[in-house]
Amino acid sequence: MASHPPVTPNAAQSAAPTDGGSSAVVVSAAIMALALLGDSLLYVVLPLYAHEFGIGLAWVGVLLSANRLIRVVAYGGVAALGERIGPRRLTLIAGVLAAVSTLLYAVGDGGPVLLAARIVWGLAFAALNLTTLVYAVSRTGRQGRSVGTSKAVASVGPVLSLSIGAWLVTVIGPRDIFAILAGLTVLAIPLSLMLPAAHPVAGRSDRSILPRPTRNDLLGFIIGFGIDGIFVMTLALILKDVVSMESAVIASGLMIALRRLMEIVTAPIGGVLGDRFGAARMVLLFGGLLCAGLAGIAAGLPFMGACAVVLGHGALVTLQPVLVAQRNPGAVMNRLAVLATWRDIGAAVGPLTAGLLAARFDLEAIYAPLAVATLVMLVWACRPPGPKVVAAG
Repeated sequence: MASHPPVTPNAAQSAAPTDGGSSAVVVSAAIMALALLGDSLLYVVLPLYAHEFGIGLAWVGVLLSANRLIRVVAYGGVAALGERIGPRRLTLIAGVLAAVSTLLYAVGDGGPVLLAARIVWGLAFAALNLTTLVYAVSRTGRQGRSVGTSKAVASVGPVLSLSIGAWLVTVIGPRDIFAILAGLTVLAIPLSLMLPAAHPVAGRSDRSILPRPTRNDLLGFIIGFGIDGIFVMTLALILKDVVSMESAVIASGLMIALRRLMEIVTAPIGGVLGDRFGAARMVLLFGGLLCAGLAGIAAGLPFMGACAVVLGHGALVTLQPVLVAQRNPGAVMNRLAVLATWRDIGAAVGPLTAGLLAARFDLEAIYAPLAVATLVMLVWACRPPGPKVVAAG
């Protein structure tokens, strides 16, 4: 791998937005909300209307996971591009890609075309995930509050798509709804021009497919593995032992929707607490709540446990990026890309592991060690970094 000049803190910070303040945080998050409209609804529509898209059920799993897999590969390159061209231009490119992918859901037929759309979306999301965080963490002293606001605004898109959009599917059909959503996503393009400019720099980014993780990255991995992977996949199975099968499906769907709604509520609160008391302390607090929820599920308290997991997770999606920014002020975009990569790896491995284990073990036997492993990683990640050794010269 070719070597790149090291990034000094001043040079790295010059890649951050130069002005805009809170308006840049809200605008970049609104762009993400618009971009997420099509992707969010696809998870509901595609399994039920696969034949309308010219595919079988075998393709559904491939298409719904393809965007996450492409992000694992692409985050390093996307971060490097963002360091060269700046976050505003990267957001503009991502807005165009998001609109194209959503339009392809409306007009594309067959697995290969839809797979191309999912790959395009994976690249768009990778870029937007980084730029929204970069605009938020650029506000020194208010990083937690800004990231919380950004997460809350961005979550409005999926909530509206999964409610109003899902209802419109029954009125106008599963294909035409994506044409409407594509038209709304196009609004992200002029919005991106409202973002503040930044000076691109030639930075050193880890372009390897599997970048070396820090303790915080490994915490992101286990949260992706346990919550985005195992918890989401097995929630209905957990609840069916308490209520009827039909009620379990409804309850699990509402619980997953509640996870998005909780991000709108808990992300800003967690961010404010992170600014006031320190991100590491708040990661430890809300991570402890998440671990308690996992332990509650293992102990036979599925509803209470699931609620605790959802609340803890909603705050952690804000606090972890803030912790990364505070510990890596000279390479924010690159380190956020590494965190996102390892979290996506965990979220991709989690469902596969759950499928293998759930057929052989009781769910309580899965959640108990998961709670312990998450707690151990949480405590390790939140320990303050040791002093850097400076060679005598």
